[in-house]
Amino acid sequence: MKVAAAQFAPTADAAGNLAVIEEMARDAAAAGAELVVFPEESMVPSDADESEEVPLRELAERHWPAFLEGLARIATTHGIAVIAAGFEDSGEALPYNTMAAVDASGEVLGLYRKMHLYDAFDYKESRKVQRGDTGPVVVRIGDFNVGLVNCYDVRFPEFTRSLVEMGADLLAVSAAWVKGPLKEDHWATLVRTRAIENTCWVVASSLTTPDCIGMSMAVDPLGVVRAALGEEERSMLVVDADKDRIDRARTVLPVLRNRRIIIGPR
Repeated sequence: MKVAAAQFAPTADAAGNLAVIEEMARDAAAAGAELVVFPEESMVPSDADESEEVPLRELAERHWPAFLEGLARIATTHGIAVIAAGFEDSGEALPYNTMAAVDASGEVLGLYRKMHLYDAFDYKESRKVQRGDTGPVVVRIGDFNVGLVNCYDVRFPEFTRSLVEMGADLLAVSAAWVKGPLKEDHWATLVRTRAIENTCWVVASSLTTPDCIGMSMAVDPLGVVRAALGEEERSMLVVDADKDRIDRARTVLPVLRNRRIIIGPR
């Protein structure tokens, strides 16, 4: 199955961001992809509350329903499954940071509300959004069980392992990976490590806003980078995610079968 990762720089214009998503989804479908993964904050960036001078909760109320409907329309129009993230109204003071997976018929397969909030490197995401309540989410797209991973989640091996325990053989990572000392190295290392330790495909997309790195990539089950982007503001990769490669990797490297310690949820 061909899978695309698309990176771009969303603005406070939610309708404009959907137009970019549609253009890139159309191009991904034309390239033969059955799934395209977009970054975290594809609806609007997390600092849109500052530029718009309204709380992020209000932006979630205003834009999330249209964003989700737009993803479904785009998926149906272009015959491609879409994964993207935005801010979902929680009914409380802070919204959720939510990934949506929509299949090519426009059906919403699953919503994953981010569990691990980025309270690190002198930033506190918990001031902007509340911790998600869905638990890990795996959806079926084409030949794959796809696990949804939102940015900071990728630093937690227990989280991605729980997705694999649920049957995931491809991890879709939507990120807004912030620039900083060694951050690019962390990103590349973590994405490859999650693939190696779980012997699964990882397709990861990151924002290209001025404070984020881009560097979207697709990594195979033995950690080989099969396609990668740089810091280009709007660009896309397409990879042929071969399920046979998973079987071969798990035959020569049966770590999932050989492990002896299982860690449960906290």
